[in-house]
Amino acid sequence: MDDTALIPLPLELLTSPENLSGKSGTNRAPPFITQQISATNDLQAIQCWLAEFERSPQTQRAYRREAERLLLWSLIEKKKPFSSLTRDDLRDYQQFLLNPQPEALWCGQRKPRNNLAWRPFEGPLSEDSVAQAITIINALFSYQVEAGYLCGNPLGLMRRKIKQYSTTKTKVAERFLEQALWQTVVNYIEDLPKITAREQKEYERIRYLFHLLYLLGPRVSEIANASMQSIKQTHGKWWWEVTGKGQKTQLIPVNDSMLRTFIRYRQFYGLTQFPQQDEESALFMNLNGTKSVTANMIYRLVKKVFLDCAAQLEKSRPDFAMKLKKASTHWMRHTSITHQADAGIELRYIKRNARHESVETTMLYQHAEEEKWHEAMSAHRID
Repeated sequence: MDDTALIPLPLELLTSPENLSGKSGTNRAPPFITQQISATNDLQAIQCWLAEFERSPQTQRAYRREAERLLLWSLIEKKKPFSSLTRDDLRDYQQFLLNPQPEALWCGQRKPRNNLAWRPFEGPLSEDSVAQAITIINALFSYQVEAGYLCGNPLGLMRRKIKQYSTTKTKVAERFLEQALWQTVVNYIEDLPKITAREQKEYERIRYLFHLLYLLGPRVSEIANASMQSIKQTHGKWWWEVTGKGQKTQLIPVNDSMLRTFIRYRQFYGLTQFPQQDEESALFMNLNGTKSVTANMIYRLVKKVFLDCAAQLEKSRPDFAMKLKKASTHWMRHTSITHQADAGIELRYIKRNARHESVETTMLYQHAEEEKWHEAMSAHRID
């Protein structure tokens, strides 16, 4: 496309003009450095980086969003390839993230990626979100230098250490459903239609999926990659053997509520109560119970439940509806961890359930003390 008519497009639909492709970017590594990736232009180099996260779909989507925004900004606003960006350019980009202009070109309501109304931003980013974006972009540049694609990392010149997720973690921990809202979602699922055979199948799989998400607190990719064999009995207790971040395999307790739901789901599809030794069934199956589903499909199923539930609450509980519209699969993980803390489960056990590296991360999910503090302040008022 003509570089004078560039508009924001998703990465998979983007074709950079030859002069902006990055084939001759000013920051490209010299020929005597062996390139470790097969990319010949910036778009290919970014896709190589994103491919490293294909086993973690949510991480991949978050990283794609930031790489996509930077590349589009570079092409449209700076009219230069990603591989020519300098430290001064990145300083301008940080300011742009705080107020993407022109607004009509860059911002809009969330739309499917193939929709002509799709935009990279919904609006200006907070300072914490900008810090997170720069951290991700720094990782992108570092990868390209290590891969022999770029000569240097322009963000490596920052005098102060890039702000990590320390401030954003608090925001992440707030992305959960309060007890009342969670119960509303549970009630909505239980009220799903069950008249036809298909409706019965949809109800059973959604009910089971939300039990998995709430009672085991997994990442969506962990469900997509797990088999029925991962639910196993050891020393008379039932556990879920899950392989998560860093390919670490750990055991998560399967309580009676989860075990009953697991058995119910299997029996609905005509399977035995517990997996057979030679069974290859996926932990979460497609509607017909014949094969596994992708992490993306699980994400879409959960989003649909939240959006449909939000539509029902639009008039009676607009606050609930607004929150559900934003919620996603990862909110379920945060909800699980938060509700475990609310239930008084010991911090050391919650840390193991969540598979957090540090107890400080787990402590972000303890909201009970804040609620008591808020209630105590009710005595301080003007009558």
